[in-house]
Amino acid sequence: MTEQQRPASPAPPGEKPSPSVAPSSPGVGSAVKSRRWFGRFAAKSAAAPAIPEQRRPVEDKAAAKGEDKTAAKAEDKAAAEGEPAGKAKPADGTKPAEDAGPAEKAKTAEKAKPAEEVKPAGRGKARGKRSEARPPGAPPDPWTVFASTEDQPPGRVRRGLAATGRTLVHEYAVATYTSLVLAVLMTWPTLRYPLHTLPQDLGDPARQAWQISWAGHVVFSDPVQLWQSNSYYPLVNSYAFGDSLLGYGVFALIGTGPAAAVLRYNLLFVAAHALLTLGAYALVRQLGARPLGASVAAVAFAYAPWRLAQEGHLDIISAGGIPLALAMLARGHGWSLRYGLRPKRQSPGWAAAGWLVAAWQITLGFALGIPFAYVLGLILVALEIAGFVHRLRRRDYNWFDRLMRAPKKPLFGWRLMATNTLGAAIFIGVGMVVAVPYLRVPDSPTRTQEIEFFSPPLQSLLIGPAESRIWGAAHETARTSLGWAAEMSLLPGFALYALALAGLAFSVWRLRHRMMLMVGVTLTVVLTLGTNYLGGHYTYLPLFGHFPTSFDQRVPGRLMLWVTLLLAILAAGAVDDFVRRARHFAAQRIPPWPGPWLRLAMVTPLALVALEGWNATAHPVVPEQPEAMRTVTGPMLVLPTAELTDQTVQLWSTTRFQQLANGGGSFAAARQTELRSRVASFPDQASVDYLRSINVNKVLLLRDHVAGTSWERAGDTAVDALQIRRQDLNDAVVFFLR
Repeated sequence: MTEQQRPASPAPPGEKPSPSVAPSSPGVGSAVKSRRWFGRFAAKSAAAPAIPEQRRPVEDKAAAKGEDKTAAKAEDKAAAEGEPAGKAKPADGTKPAEDAGPAEKAKTAEKAKPAEEVKPAGRGKARGKRSEARPPGAPPDPWTVFASTEDQPPGRVRRGLAATGRTLVHEYAVATYTSLVLAVLMTWPTLRYPLHTLPQDLGDPARQAWQISWAGHVVFSDPVQLWQSNSYYPLVNSYAFGDSLLGYGVFALIGTGPAAAVLRYNLLFVAAHALLTLGAYALVRQLGARPLGASVAAVAFAYAPWRLAQEGHLDIISAGGIPLALAMLARGHGWSLRYGLRPKRQSPGWAAAGWLVAAWQITLGFALGIPFAYVLGLILVALEIAGFVHRLRRRDYNWFDRLMRAPKKPLFGWRLMATNTLGAAIFIGVGMVVAVPYLRVPDSPTRTQEIEFFSPPLQSLLIGPAESRIWGAAHETARTSLGWAAEMSLLPGFALYALALAGLAFSVWRLRHRMMLMVGVTLTVVLTLGTNYLGGHYTYLPLFGHFPTSFDQRVPGRLMLWVTLLLAILAAGAVDDFVRRARHFAAQRIPPWPGPWLRLAMVTPLALVALEGWNATAHPVVPEQPEAMRTVTGPMLVLPTAELTDQTVQLWSTTRFQQLANGGGSFAAARQTELRSRVASFPDQASVDYLRSINVNKVLLLRDHVAGTSWERAGDTAVDALQIRRQDLNDAVVFFLR
């Protein structure tokens, strides 16, 4: 049917019909459109929108038809009884609304409310009804296997595996892996022959390998005799002759003998470099730097050129616990150099971990432990000052009440303050317990003279050590001007200098923080110079000059650790700001990420600081242990004896740990020098009498090692007139003095 033939729609009930419009009239189309628009608008603006008739369920339509028929029958019945249609009685026999009381009207209104629309049951429910309605004994409906089931929560195994996976790919887990790999590469070839070589020389590394082994051995044999080692017989507290490295004793519980001691030392040597990197990375990240800036600071701190001259001192290399403890303490207090103090991020657990790491660090030695203790003391004082200032800033009380009343919201919670108190007590307690045997060691009267001898000049901060592959040969002439080049070649790296200088100009750190870091660098440099700045009377000597020689504070140049750390933090700020600018620049290009040249520019600082840490350290082969060192017992003296060879003899004694009069190093040097001079003519009556006076019963002469010494012919000398006897072994001769 066309539009012209279509009949006009009837008017709604209760309204007058609109005048008809001729089909051929020009206003027909607009009138039809207006009616359609009005119908849509009325449908949308209804208070309770009804479901369109064509979309209503079949059940609703049938119910509507039934209601219409019932209403029609009621109207017919009312008409037959002579009542108006509007006053027909309800089908349920109730009174009409006009005749009902208030209570009945309320009940009628509640019944007259439209019932809520019933949604058609879904397929799943319909299936459930069909399955319930199945006759008894019928098999279950096979279609129920396709019904939807609820997702089961993951079990403990899956949750554990997921947590382990997240831990393995965490930022600090990746930093740990990277630190280990970088340590292996930067200390190569330490792990090329880990059972047969030692880094740098056979002096202090051999003695320190013996120290670590002794700590593990005495735990099982006689823990009370920890400080009475088998060397330097008959001196007491001989384990305190140098930094004890007691914190590494747990690693000596596995393995015995020189080969195990050498392997253990090399593994700890590499791990110490990895801990240096990881600790510095964690500290600079906690201060607010991005990963690249923290990486540059960590590599510059761990592999600074001056540290290459200290490769033979594991106690100096083992400084990674210092930045790691500082990072944990900063995180526990919610403090960051970039973002300030954030109380919501405070964690007593991290603070406790920081104090425990600090206590472990001081067990490795006092050479670095005493300066670290000073720094922790400054931190505690700063916390007290911050809490005091927080009290005074309150404006709700007068100045007296501010001091006397505790603030409602303290700067640090009571748990954190209790952790600091307990942690500081543990740190001090551990330090005091370890310090007791060091205080019993006889002091040297030349302590101040030794400090003056080892104090470096200012130009030493620009001279690299001989072990540096980059600056070793280039600075060979400059090193001749130094009194003791091994302890005075203090170059932290020219790349680090440049980055730290750039960090003063542009950085992510605030200006006041940069100025504070620069002041810190200046103060630590002044302390590093020892007595070469104002004679040390107002700088180094008041802080470190009063400690006994056994605490090993006679080398001021080792404070270069703190100079390097502060310079690394300044450099991290500059690198971080450069990365921020590079990303901002890359965001304006298409595609919005850095190009290859920009990426290369961002990693160039990391490559430069790593290149300056490239080592040329020697790795001499450890002499094989003589067979007699595994069979002959003590107390005895091993010949030949010298300051360097005695430390190798100490390493050989790690099989039986027999008592030895031998002992190397700079501690007890006077006594060892006297011993060597007294036995230089052995075997003779004077040397025999001297050895008997110090209760040495045997002398072991190593035939393969006496060439070129005063004992070269001692193995062929007759001893019957000396009232001693001898026994020839495959590789040695044993003289029995009693």
